[in-house]
Amino acid sequence: MSAFTIANQLTLLRMLMIPAFVLLVVYGELGWALVVFVIAGITDALDGLIARWSGQKTTLGAWLDPMADKLLLLATFVVLTLPGLDLANRMPVWLTVLIISRDVGIVLTVAIVNLAIGRRTFHPSVFGKIATGTYILTAVAAIFFNYLRVHSVVVDLFIYASLIITLVSGFHYIWHAARIVDTPAS
Repeated sequence: MSAFTIANQLTLLRMLMIPAFVLLVVYGELGWALVVFVIAGITDALDGLIARWSGQKTTLGAWLDPMADKLLLLATFVVLTLPGLDLANRMPVWLTVLIISRDVGIVLTVAIVNLAIGRRTFHPSVFGKIATGTYILTAVAAIFFNYLRVHSVVVDLFIYASLIITLVSGFHYIWHAARIVDTPAS
């Protein structure tokens, strides 16, 4: 089976949408930015369904899909944090830095553990999945209300929900990583 399955092509398409999304936000085309973000979300749902239903799960897809998700969300939070853009609902710098720090910490922990003590498997936790969902909802709300050019308490609530789930998932990941390190390799 080729590594470039339909599912993997959709994932690559999502990755190619990231610069378009960022440029649309920077140039104030927030309606189109929201459309691109929603299409990217649809490709995320479709690539997983297609891979499962067609039996075309690949190692490449297992790496590309979460990477595409992380890149899209990180780019979204960074561009919605940029000063100088006429946004009614900017992401606070502290939240964007916290989310990036959490993701970098996770990647470094996995790399260091695998290099230092041998191959270990780190499965996504329920808190990580909730965090991703919360980030997506926060981004959609921010883009939508920025498009309307209205500051919204809904966005503020999602910002604090993102803060809480980032902290919970980060601490859970540290606890989980400590357990994995203490478990002998199989």
